[in-house]
Formats: sequence, structure tokens, C-alpha cells
Amino acid sequence: MSPVLTGRRKQAAPADPQLPTAWETGPELAAGSVAGWSTGAQANSAALMRWLVWGLIALGPLLGALAYLSVPATSAAPAPKTAPSAPAAAGGQGASGFATLFVAAYLSAGRGDEPKLAAYYPPAASMQLDGVSGQHRGEQLTVVRLRQTDNAVWSVTVAARVTGAQPTATTAPSTQPGASPSPAAAGDAVRYFQVPVATAPGAGGATAYTALALPAEVAAPERAKTPELVYGAMRQALPTDPRTQAVTSFLTAYLTKGGAELDRYLAPGTRLTAPSPAPYSGVAVDQLAVEGETGGEPVVSVPGDGTALRLLVTLRATGQDGVRLPLTYTLTLKARAGRWEIASLDGAPALTTPTPAPAASGAPGPAPAPTP
Repeated sequence: MSPVLTGRRKQAAPADPQLPTAWETGPELAAGSVAGWSTGAQANSAALMRWLVWGLIALGPLLGALAYLSVPATSAAPAPKTAPSAPAAAGGQGASGFATLFVAAYLSAGRGDEPKLAAYYPPAASMQLDGVSGQHRGEQLTVVRLRQTDNAVWSVTVAARVTGAQPTATTAPSTQPGASPSPAAAGDAVRYFQVPVATAPGAGGATAYTALALPAEVAAPERAKTPELVYGAMRQALPTDPRTQAVTSFLTAYLTKGGAELDRYLAPGTRLTAPSPAPYSGVAVDQLAVEGETGGEPVVSVPGDGTALRLLVTLRATGQDGVRLPLTYTLTLKARAGRWEIASLDGAPALTTPTPAPAASGAPGPAPAPTP
């Protein structure tokens, strides 16, 4: 007869008889420990491991960036140094002075002065000049035109009053009607010389200059058309006009008293310094041109406070030697407390603003009536 199988399985004996089994220990050990570890400790360990893993994942990008930055960067090869170029403004100013000196030496040069010109234009050393050194001379030299023709080349036009040029038998002025006088006949006349000047970097950061050719005599610069001013026509400055009175009092203090009592004629906030010592002994205002004034009616009143007006004033100032010198001033007046005060001594006459052309309307006009 087969033995009856029961539902309870026999527990194998432990390898070490000293170690208790779960069945042989008390209920606390059987329920709360596994192979010497408590279940709570296992849960804490698992949680700690999970946090460590997530922390490493979160710190991964940061650690990678730190590793990248810690690698020493390779230094790039230094860029080749380029020669510094002279600033345009400084180059033009220096070229102007260089050309002025060159023209002065050129005008007075004669036989034996070739080395002097070679200092400005090296090929001049192989030239042979005519005439006596110093026979002609350039005075009152000044630059009247400056333009940049290339990256480092300036064209400088110098005006000079040439003295010592006297007519000779071979250069006598023509007596034919309508003939132009020769340069020799036009002694002490203002003449114009164009000089091409090249610039280059020099030693110590300075700019070097050299002429590319000898001076070329050219015509005088074209005279600009006088622009239209905001003032009306010049008219006589009447003594009864409050504007004449204000201008005369101010200019008398300004030109004949060295600035004494000047503030009494100035508007609040205006500060002016008079020439000192006083250059003149008397002032007579001759004419006024008033902004926006077209009529010649006498003016005897002063408008309300704050009204501003611009004037163009011509006068005669008597010098200490008794000679009267004509002068012109542009002033801005401002009305206050029934009188005119000087608001500013302007640097130049004011120009009119061009009137803009009327804009063309975009709306179409009425269609023409059909022809029957």
C-alpha cells in the first residue's frame, strides 16, 4: 500500500547544527530577518542605490563639461602684424603742412637750391634750376583745397602771394587789347599751386611724407554762390528803433570798454567775454537786417517777453589811431520787460531753410467729362 503523501514538506537539516532555522527561532527572527539582514535595512539600501544612480545621471553633463574645460586649449598662432596706416585726418593735416613748406621752398628756389627741393621731392636732386635763389618769394601761404585721391595720397592746393616777380624785356606784358597779363606782370598776385603728397608709416609711429611731383600751378578755386539768408534787406539803423539802441549799447561796451558794464545788456543766462584790451574807441551802427522783415516802416515798440529776433548788423568801429574799420555782427535779441537784450553773439549768419516741394497727391482727380 502506497504511503500517504502529506502537504507538509520536511525541512532539510541545516549544514551547521549551530545555526538555527527559521522554524527553530522565535517568531520575531522568523518574520523580520533574512540571512542576517533585516528587511528595513534592505529597503534603505535599495533606496540609497536608486538615489546614487539618479545623482550620477544628473551630474553627467556637468562632469562632462568640467572634463572638457580642464583640457588645456592649444594656443593659436599669432596673426602677422600689419603695418599701421596713418589716420586719414592726421594724414591730411600733415600733408597740408608738408605741401605748404614745399611750395615756399619751390617759389624761392634758384640755381644751387636743388638739394633743398630734394628734401620734399627726391628727383629734384638731378634737376638744374634757373634764376637767382631768393629772387621770388611766397608769402601768406595757406591751404585752400585738400582732397584724398588715393588711400595714402593727398592733393593739396596752396595759395601764395608771390613777391619779387617783376616784368623783364622778354616777359613784358602784352599791349594788345584784351590780352591777359603775364604771370611776371602780375607781381605780388595770389597764385595757386597743387601738390600731390604721399603718406606712409614712419619711425616711432609717426607719419612720413613725400611729394610725388613738383607743384603744378592751377586756377583759383571756384567761388561759391552766396546762399540766401533769413534776414531782410539791409536798411538804415534809426536811432529811435529799440533794436538799434540795444545793439549800439551792447557793441559799445563790448568793443570800447573791455567788457565793463557788459552784463547789463545781456539776457539772463547769457555769458560773453569782450576783447581785452579794448581795441576801439568808438562804435557807430550803420545798418540792420532783421529776420523776416520786408517793409521799411519805423519800429518804436518792443514785443512781449520771450520774443526772439535775429539781426545782421554793420557798423564802423574807430580804432585808437582814429581809423574807422567796417565790421559785421550777427546777433540774437530777446525781449524782456519792455526792452531788447542780447541773447547770443552768433558765429555766422543764419541761412534760409529750402521750402520742400509739395508732395504729389496719390488720389486720382475727377475724370474728364466725355466729349459728346
